[in-house]
Amino acid sequence: MNRFTLIIVGIALLFSVGTGASALAAAPGQADAAIAWRLLDYIAVDYPGAVSDGAVINRGEYDEMLEFSQSASERIAGLPATGAKADLVRLANQLQRAIADRASAEVVGAHARALGREVLLAYPVPLAPSALPDLSQSAALYADQCASCHGPTGDGDGPVAAGLDPPPAVFTDLVRAQERSVFSLYQVINQGVDGTAMGSFAHLDSSAQWALAFRVSAFAFSDADARRGELIWNAEPDLRRRLSTLEALTQITPAQLNRELGAERAPALAAFLRQMPGRATASRAAGLDVARARVRESVSAYQNGDRDRAVDLALSAYLDGFEPFEPALAMRDAELLAQIERSMGALRAAIGRGAPTSEVQIQADELSGLIDQADGVLEQGAGDWMSSFVGSLTILLREGLEALLIVVAMVAFLRKAGRPEGIRYVHAGWVTALVVGTATWFVATELIAVSGASRELTEGFGSLLAAVVLVSVGIWMHGKSQAGEWQRYIQKTMSEALSRGSSWFLFGLAFLVVYREVFETILFFAALWTEQNGAAILAGAGAAILLLAAVAWAMLRYSRELPVGKLFNYSAVLIAILAVILIGKGVAGLQEAGMVGITPWPFVPRIAMLGVFPALQPVAAQFLLMGIIAYGFWRNVRRVNP
Repeated sequence: MNRFTLIIVGIALLFSVGTGASALAAAPGQADAAIAWRLLDYIAVDYPGAVSDGAVINRGEYDEMLEFSQSASERIAGLPATGAKADLVRLANQLQRAIADRASAEVVGAHARALGREVLLAYPVPLAPSALPDLSQSAALYADQCASCHGPTGDGDGPVAAGLDPPPAVFTDLVRAQERSVFSLYQVINQGVDGTAMGSFAHLDSSAQWALAFRVSAFAFSDADARRGELIWNAEPDLRRRLSTLEALTQITPAQLNRELGAERAPALAAFLRQMPGRATASRAAGLDVARARVRESVSAYQNGDRDRAVDLALSAYLDGFEPFEPALAMRDAELLAQIERSMGALRAAIGRGAPTSEVQIQADELSGLIDQADGVLEQGAGDWMSSFVGSLTILLREGLEALLIVVAMVAFLRKAGRPEGIRYVHAGWVTALVVGTATWFVATELIAVSGASRELTEGFGSLLAAVVLVSVGIWMHGKSQAGEWQRYIQKTMSEALSRGSSWFLFGLAFLVVYREVFETILFFAALWTEQNGAAILAGAGAAILLLAAVAWAMLRYSRELPVGKLFNYSAVLIAILAVILIGKGVAGLQEAGMVGITPWPFVPRIAMLGVFPALQPVAAQFLLMGIIAYGFWRNVRRVNP
């Protein structure tokens, strides 16, 4: 494979990285667990209409409660064996007895809700979409799929409603809406309701089903209440911290809010969360709560003997929860960031080697505590102008300097070689990388959702490929720095025009090293950007660009004064160092994406700028590459001085 082919393969790898959210393997019994939860939710919501003060007030409803509780018990009894199953069966039997004894609605509702929670803990099902669905299309989706039965405004008065028995649900009924979560509505949409005209809408994709669930959940609430609820939301950070995750948003019921906040504030907040979920989930706390939830679910899966799912969930805690906030935390408390990354790696390593459950729990508790610390740091530092400026400046300098050193070395080489016509290919390469990197960011943020795994894979593969190419270039340049080699090379090639293959190699190398840095920098900036700190980030980026330009000018000017041999020697060493840094970053990126295992080495410091991470795999890769470079340099010297 020649160098140009290597570059093309590398670019193809960068663009072939999947951009969907990281998939978690479906747990055994997940479908039956979801059905059991839906039956329990129906019992909690509908039982008050069947029994009052120990007497049956609606025989049809009561018979349905008996049937649903028996069906839920049978579903639970048929679930795969876990450590929690015996308790679930016992609780299901208690619920059946409570309904048979015509217990109060409060008792039966509490039993059903508690059992539903335990079912989901023991047999986790997706409690929320991986990202908020596109709600701008939900009105048209509802009109097309639901309005014929439920009516255009959810009043249950659609053109075919009169012939249905039982009649369709009335979504504007505030009493029933009090007990409905978005998750329960999604379950109904996904699975349908036996014995009614409500069939399954599983033919729609999951995002459309969630969009419909959010749409119908909002019918019972007014726009005026939603606006008042937004004021409450903005004024109370504790609410934002607790309720801004998609999981919290899809599971909370207005009745629960009423018990927590009181009848005065709860309706307004419920209206806001149902009508404006995008604003509620846009906060920083959302991602961190996803991380906390995934850590808890990981421990639960591990306790139930499902180690593979525990690993997947622990990985999701980082990729889908914490990773987007790394840039902001890095510029406010880099040491805390390092502790969290070490702790996340240690949790996955403990699960992977089959450590005792107590050890995994201790590691999870430590990680949750560190995430809580990060929450406080980010809350205090949000919107701070100076920290945003310094963070932007530091990120662009760090990422830009790596690419700049390579590009300047290539330009200096071409000047010394008397091949100025090749410089335009170098410039074309890095300019194209800027354009393509910006386009990638636009596609990733506007058209598709780039998961944390995709980001880490792109950065990881990009770093590894760049390291491989740079090693070959560095050894070649070192060889030409030896006495007499440069003169022989010039005599051989000076009369020849720059070949098409070598021209495109220059273009590809410049593109590769710059694209990787542009991609990572834009993702960092996207994670940091808010309406409050946008000006500070732009100012920091502008200052970094000026500093990088000054460094480039100084390097190019100094390189003109160096003898050819020294220029090549210094450049070879510099490129070799950068290759070692990049291979460490590349392996660490693949570890964070879950493609490479983690063997913690806590005695190794974390120096991300040098590609040094406290784990065996990246350190071993760096030492291996240093050995290859040393051997290549030694071969060059032996070739000249046998």
